[in-house]
Amino acid sequence: MGKNYNYRAAWISDTHLGTRSCRAEALMHFLQHARMETLYLVGDIIDGWSLKRFSYWPRLHGEILRKISEIAASGTRVIYIPGNHDDFLRHFVPALIAGVELERETVHHTADGRRFLVLHGDAFDVVCTRARWLALTGSYAYRGLVGVNYVFNMVRRWFGYPYWSLSGFLKQGTKNMVNIISDFEEAVAAAARARDADGVICGHIHCPEHRMIGDVEYCNDGDWVESCTALVEHTEGRLEILDWTCELDEVATAARAAGDHA
Repeated sequence: MGKNYNYRAAWISDTHLGTRSCRAEALMHFLQHARMETLYLVGDIIDGWSLKRFSYWPRLHGEILRKISEIAASGTRVIYIPGNHDDFLRHFVPALIAGVELERETVHHTADGRRFLVLHGDAFDVVCTRARWLALTGSYAYRGLVGVNYVFNMVRRWFGYPYWSLSGFLKQGTKNMVNIISDFEEAVAAAARARDADGVICGHIHCPEHRMIGDVEYCNDGDWVESCTALVEHTEGRLEILDWTCELDEVATAARAAGDHA
C-alpha cells in the first residue's frame, strides 16, 4: 500500500496520458498517497498529439483523470496549465472544469514568501516555436526510444539491475542536446527574472532539476514517462524533487519482506 505523504503544494507534468510510454501505475500511486493543499498540473498531462494518430486510452488513464477530479472535490486546489501536447485546452483558458482551474500560467507563493512563475515552458523551446513539424517528428522518435528503453530495462530487471534511462543518458551525453537544454533553462529563468519572480517552475523537457541560475531558482518537475518525479513544497516552504520510483521500490521491498515472513 505505502504510506501517505503531506505537502503544501506539488507539481507534476508530462504524464502523457494516451500513450503507451506513460508510467500510469506509478502516477496513480503518487496521486493516491500524496496529499497537498495545491496540485499543479504543469502541462502535457494528456497527449493530444498522440491521440490524433492512435486510439490508445486504457482504463487506468481514465481513472487517473477521475482521481484528479476527486482530489479537486476533496478540497485541494488543482491548477492545470496546458502544454504543447495538450494545447487544445488552451482554447478554454481561463476556465473552471470539474473543479480544476485552467490557466495559461500562474504565480505560486511559497510559505516563506517567495514568488514562483509556473508555466509549461514550450514557449521557450526553439524547436516548438519555430518548427512544429520537427517537434512532432521528435516526439514520435522519442516515443520509439522510450519503447526500446522499456525492453532494455526488462532485461536489466531480470538480472537484478536498477532502472536506467537511455534517453536521459543521450540528453546528458550529447553536446548539442546539452546546449539546447541549457538554453531552455536560461530562457525560462530570464522570463522569471523579467517578471520579478524569485524562481520558475516548469516541465516540458523531461529533465528534473532544482538549481540556481544566477539569482533565479530554477525548478523542473520532470516527467512520468521515465523519471517519475514530482516537485513538492514542504510546510516551511522548502522545495524538493521527489523520485517516486524510490517510493515504489520501498513498497515492493516491504511487500517481499511481508511475503517472506508469511
